[in-house]
Amino acid sequence: MRVIVCGAGAAGLMAAGTAAKYADEVVLIERNDRVGRKLRITGKGRCNITNACEIEDMIDMYPKNGKFLYSALYTFTNDDIVSLLEGLGVQTKVERGGRVFPVSDDARDVVSAMRRYALKENVKLIRAKVRSLILRDGSVKGVNTTSGRFEADRVIICTGGASYPQTGSDGSGYKLAREAGHTVTEISPSLVPLTAAEKWCSSLSGLSLRNVKITAYDSRGAKIHEGFGEMLFTHFGVSGPLILSMSAHIRRNVKKGCVLAVDLKPALSREQLDARLLRDFEGKNKKHLINSLDALLPKALIPVIIDKAEVEPHKMIAELTKQERLRLGETIKRLELHITGFRPIEEAIVTSGGVKTSEIDPSTMGSKLVDGLYFAGEIIDVDGYTGGYNLQAAWSTGYLAGLNAGGGI
Repeated sequence: MRVIVCGAGAAGLMAAGTAAKYADEVVLIERNDRVGRKLRITGKGRCNITNACEIEDMIDMYPKNGKFLYSALYTFTNDDIVSLLEGLGVQTKVERGGRVFPVSDDARDVVSAMRRYALKENVKLIRAKVRSLILRDGSVKGVNTTSGRFEADRVIICTGGASYPQTGSDGSGYKLAREAGHTVTEISPSLVPLTAAEKWCSSLSGLSLRNVKITAYDSRGAKIHEGFGEMLFTHFGVSGPLILSMSAHIRRNVKKGCVLAVDLKPALSREQLDARLLRDFEGKNKKHLINSLDALLPKALIPVIIDKAEVEPHKMIAELTKQERLRLGETIKRLELHITGFRPIEEAIVTSGGVKTSEIDPSTMGSKLVDGLYFAGEIIDVDGYTGGYNLQAAWSTGYLAGLNAGGGI
């Protein structure tokens, strides 16, 4: 039994190492000069390995086709990946929101461990790009690559999506899937920065805000989602962990219009915030408003808040009316951003869309169209929110594909 694994990312490394337990030989084909290039940059280089939540709750964290992952997530769980990595010398920790990271905060430790797991004695690592599948009589018989032709009994495609093409995830796997007769659904960015209509965002580029609450509304004013965390202003709009997560929730609403309402002081009610403003203004009667909010807001943000509240920035505090003060408070509690779109897919953390799930057996990750062909990881039309869910999908589908392709079941 010979198995070929195309792609040595998270899913590919898992698939190769698992298949090698049962198959006579595994050929792992990777186009880059080293394995796990995208894995190295996940979680800002820290690697958000998985999430510690219950599996039933985890399934809800995939907004599209989450139930397809049922067998995969239960066959290889979040506890299983933690146990595997700890057995390979990578100790883990759980942070806010159940996010699991290596204790070292270094994604390279995870890559090194998975490389050791994958490259067993019967696994051969080949540096090449897969150009096409070898198909015959309804079955896959191998692959053609830039380094020659490789025949096999089973082939697992783990080439990733179309985000971060510099890491090798350039969408080339979709071509292979289509060769085999598979449908590839519409490809779009997910977990991606957002562009905004407000020109003042560029003046705040680089400003990071922590502990803010953002509520997304559709074109009719209905609430879509809300979240709490950190955001970042950029020259094109907004980014940061909270924004990336929000992008997955609003992707069906952006074209019709979407507004993000940022609460800069979610710990304070409007009444408490007004009382805070009154305290901050005490003894500052002769100061200009623009010089009187430093204790409450980042300096760069103050002119924006004053402008949106329609108050004269150089007005003396003694001359500030109650209505103007209340407008300041209201703007701080609801700073609106009109979202115009997503940044390019090349900047997205994950890809939304991929090989149609109805054409893949969820209990094996095997193709329903071509014998011996399997899929794992981001190439499948499943994507999750931030928090370790996308990597868990890669681990679980990679394991299930490797187990079945290798002959473990």
